[in-house]
Amino acid sequence: MAHGPAGESGDLQKGLKQRHLTMIAIGGVIGAGLFVGSAAIIGEVGPAAFLTYAITGVLIVMVMRMLGEMAVANPSTGSFADYARQSLGGWAGFSVGWLYWYFWVIVVGFEAVAGAGILQRWLPDIPLWIMALVLMVLMTATNLFSVSSYGEFEYWFAGVKVVTIMVFIALGAFFVLGLWPGRDLDFSNLTEHGGLFPNGVGALFSGIVIVIFSMVGAEIATIAAAESAEPERGIVKATNSVVFRISIFFVGSIFLLATILPWNSTELGGSPYVAAMEEMGIPAAADIMNFVVLTAVLSCLNSGLYTASRMLFVLAARREAPARMLSISKRGVPMWAILASSVIGFLCVIAAYISPDQVFLFLLNSSGAIILFVYLLICLSQLRMRPTIPPERLKVKMWFYPVLTILTALAIVGVLVQMFVREGTRSQLLLSLLAWALVLVAYFAQRKAIGDAHLTEEGVGAESRADKWMHEHGAATAVEVDAAVGEGPLDPAYVKRMAEEGYPNEAP
Repeated sequence: MAHGPAGESGDLQKGLKQRHLTMIAIGGVIGAGLFVGSAAIIGEVGPAAFLTYAITGVLIVMVMRMLGEMAVANPSTGSFADYARQSLGGWAGFSVGWLYWYFWVIVVGFEAVAGAGILQRWLPDIPLWIMALVLMVLMTATNLFSVSSYGEFEYWFAGVKVVTIMVFIALGAFFVLGLWPGRDLDFSNLTEHGGLFPNGVGALFSGIVIVIFSMVGAEIATIAAAESAEPERGIVKATNSVVFRISIFFVGSIFLLATILPWNSTELGGSPYVAAMEEMGIPAAADIMNFVVLTAVLSCLNSGLYTASRMLFVLAARREAPARMLSISKRGVPMWAILASSVIGFLCVIAAYISPDQVFLFLLNSSGAIILFVYLLICLSQLRMRPTIPPERLKVKMWFYPVLTILTALAIVGVLVQMFVREGTRSQLLLSLLAWALVLVAYFAQRKAIGDAHLTEEGVGAESRADKWMHEHGAATAVEVDAAVGEGPLDPAYVKRMAEEGYPNEAP
């Protein structure tokens, strides 16, 4: 198949630059959860909260290392959904794709509402739902314009977050080391007020359930890299820098928070960073941090819409989502996949307005444990895929394979068990399991409906050739794939079904 302009070839635009990927990778893990949610962790764990972030960070680093290994060996827009499909079977790829899409479209709606809540502090007369819809429209337009506009917005959004954290760490270090005017070296808040572990050592691990969700997003770089000119380079940098990012941004800043203010201080309740900056005497601390948190929210909304649309695009390329989601605009973006994902975000905003304590809360809870399911399937995929990767493609290796892979998978299962044990998170786990069960039912129903077309020897061969070609050239229709690889026709029943469902260019 000849390559034409974006929108004609079926290829996504390679519009992301290395600086975009670098900032997506660096800023991907910094969300509003760090700036606001860290207060709850410090209150639950005590001064040792930074150790909870460190333990959780190790888990994220392991998952990213596994994902980096697979992504460098085989860059793909589908990333871990494709790896799960290749390693574990169609059910796993279908599960990862739809669960990850569902997770992010719910996040998009939630972040739009959160961003509107921040804006209301400056614009109190405008209704919350109107501002949330405005934010949704702005981010949808950004993603529709071009992938480079997404990358540019994310570059600056992430840049604000990164600079803020770095400045806070520098100023906080001066403050606790006694280099601040009128201050002496002081680490007393780590040991006073009940000691380092006022609620017991066990609290260290109970906090992981909450912390892990504030670190979600590191894996987006492996999806975005497929839309850059040098995907391998971007993935290698993202994978290798994740240790530094988590150590500095999370562990370092939380350590300083626990040192500057007592862990049981009532001032930590809103935003601990605002409280710490006010303790240091920094003027306009609240307005500064509100702006930064708004930036973090918009960054998450922007990335969430991007990620959800690419996952939907890949599902359509694998004939597991409506064919229209494969449509590429003249600017090289999956227009219908973006719009479909955005619509769900709009519906979440409406649900938050009409029924915040029922429908919206149900949606949030039903996506609560999904990212852990995805991470678990990444572990299992790497466990199965590693022996099949040619040595020359192993430019990034998971450490101490398979021992660390297995231990990481067991740790994730441990977090899921802890979610079940904790009364506050049990409903999230059960509703997330229900969501996964529904996805699996949909998968097997789909397979049953098209089983004859796919399960014949010709049908399976056609799918294998399609997958191989799509990995190398981007998404395309099945007939174009077979023509490109120069092999026999698709199973007639399969061709007939695809034509009936409206896939373009599907003719015998």
